[in-house]
Parts: sequence; C-alpha cells; structure tokens
Amino acid sequence: MKREFIGITDQALDELRQRIGVKIEDTVEPWCYEATRDNIRHYAHGIGDDNPLWCDPGYAKKTRYGEVIAPPSFLLACDRIVSGYVGGLPGVHAMYAGCDFTWHKPILRNTPIKASAYLKDLIAHETKFAGRSIQQIYHVDFHDGNGELLAAADTWCFRTDRDIARESGTKYKDLKNKPQKVYTDEELRKIYALYEQEEVRGATPRYWEDVAVGTKLPRMVKGPMTVTGFIAYAQGWGGLYIRAHKLAWQLMKKHPKAGIKNRFGIPDVPERVHWEQEMALKVGAPDAYDYGPERCSWMSHYITNWIGDDGMLHKLYCEIRRHNPEGDTLYIDGSVTGKFEQDGKNYAEFEMLAVNQDGERSAFATAVAELPGR
Repeated sequence: MKREFIGITDQALDELRQRIGVKIEDTVEPWCYEATRDNIRHYAHGIGDDNPLWCDPGYAKKTRYGEVIAPPSFLLACDRIVSGYVGGLPGVHAMYAGCDFTWHKPILRNTPIKASAYLKDLIAHETKFAGRSIQQIYHVDFHDGNGELLAAADTWCFRTDRDIARESGTKYKDLKNKPQKVYTDEELRKIYALYEQEEVRGATPRYWEDVAVGTKLPRMVKGPMTVTGFIAYAQGWGGLYIRAHKLAWQLMKKHPKAGIKNRFGIPDVPERVHWEQEMALKVGAPDAYDYGPERCSWMSHYITNWIGDDGMLHKLYCEIRRHNPEGDTLYIDGSVTGKFEQDGKNYAEFEMLAVNQDGERSAFATAVAELPGR
C-alpha cells in the first residue's frame, strides 16, 4: 500500500500515554466563553432546535427561569477538547465517536463557563473501518462564574489510519457500487410531515407520576443531510480547525500536520471532510458527513422536546456508530425505560436509536431526565 498519510505507531502511542491523567494547561480558545443570548440561539439553530426556551426571551421570561437558558449540549461549544480537539498522534485522523454527559445545573443566560480537561484513557480496537484504531477518551469539567460545577463529561474520538480506511476498510464496502440516493417529491413530503408534527412540550409540565415505563416518544427526523446543514452546525458550535487567512496560517505553523494540501496545492485542515467529498474519500468515509457532536446534540434535542420547560436533562450517553454522509436522512426513536426517585427528585430513564433511511444504525443513546412531581 502506497502511503499518503502517517499511520499509528507504537512510539507515538507510548508518548501519548504519558499524558494520561495530566491536566491540560495549553488549551485551545473555546468558541463560546459565555452563554449569551446570541451564542445560545446560534447553537440551537445549528442543531435545528427552535425551542422558545432557548430562542425567545419574551417566552422564556414567563418560565421558572425568567430568562432564556441554553440547551444542554451547548457546552460542546464551550470547550474544544470536549468536542474532539485531540492531542498527540499528529497526522492520524480523529473521528468523534461519543459522549457521556452529566448536567448538574441549567445553563442560564450570560453564565460564564470555564472548562478543565485531561486525557483519561487510550483503548485499542480492531475495527472494520480502519483496522487498528485507538479510542482516545477525555474528561472535561465545566464550572460557572462562581466555580460551581455545571456539568462533567467523558467524550471520545477514534484515531484511525486514513490510508488503511481508504484502501482496505470494509465498513462501507456495500456503498461503493450503490447508486446515489435521489429523493422523490413524495419521500420529501413524508420527511417534511415529521417536521410539521414535531412537538415541543414547552410550558405544559410533563409530570413524573403521569409517565409510564414503556411509553414511546414521537419519532424525530434530521435531514436529509446537506453540506449546508453541516456548516449550519459549525456556525453555532465553532468547529475545531476552521480559521481564515492569517489565523489559518498561524494554526498550521503551530501544527504542520493539520495542513493537508488540497487540489490547488494549498494546505487546508482535515475538518474539511465535512464539506469536501474529495477529502472525505481520502480518509475512508463514503462522502462529506455530519459532525459527531452534532449527532449527540440531536439526541439531547429529542429528550428536551419531550420533557418540557420544567424538566431537566441530567444524563446523556451516546455512541456514534456510522457516518451520516450527505444525502442521508436520520430517524430517531425512543422510549421510557425506567423511573426512580433519588434525593427527593424524580427521574425518568430513556433509550434512543437513530437509523438512516436504509434502517442502518447510526447512533444509540441512553438518557436520564429530572421531571417535576405533582
């Protein structure tokens, strides 16, 4: 196999293991330092969430918060590491693959947010996508301006050998000769009908006592996927390496392996797999594809729609199992799997599954939400 990129080496892994448990001091500037009204709205719109609790100050003023609050997944815009900015293994691709979040407080408007992070673990896997791959797990804590803990999260990326994924990966071999999906007007009407029917619970309380285990939540749709949609998420979330002109040059001067020449001979970031088919194919993906943190945010959106203003998402665990390339449509279904009381609070448990238009599993998740009691 003729190599175009650097592979995973034992030496580089040994050097990276030395960082486990060490607090990261030289952090990359986050996209958002504060949960301002505009930052909150831009993030919510980036995931296709028009909940007035995040987006309409007039509406939110009448809620128990008295002001707009941020959707739980907004914290992905407040730290680069929690969103997949991984250190070590220069030149080896990183693909965001999941999160395990616990929220302790709602994120109120204008809350300053400070994150601290460390590398938690490195786990080797044998994958269909790229053979030997390394799961790189980080832990991140988020504190507000008073030093109180807002949330804590483990998130992880898979580090993959681009050349092996492109030349011999088997995960997407079934797509190589598959005709491009072209939607009919009738198919689009069915998708748009789900958007028309999407319910935001809002001001009507979802009381814990009224929730039955086994209850199925309404189906949610995301898509059909477009590069425009991927860019919309990057606008609210900030991306990892998106820089322009002098700032792009500064990034590549500091991290030379972040610059991969495009067809014009210009070094550009690997993040362009999300909007450039040519680069996506180079790393073994089937086409330009969605962002991993975006997928986790859709799962949280699914729950916050259902629990209403007086509920609060407490936990979300999400695993991403397949790319959503341009042209895919994602369907999210879920159900209530349990109920419990703890420390005087009422909680409901959920399971969710996201599949594409061909029924292939894209992601699955579990969640815990606090609900009001009567």
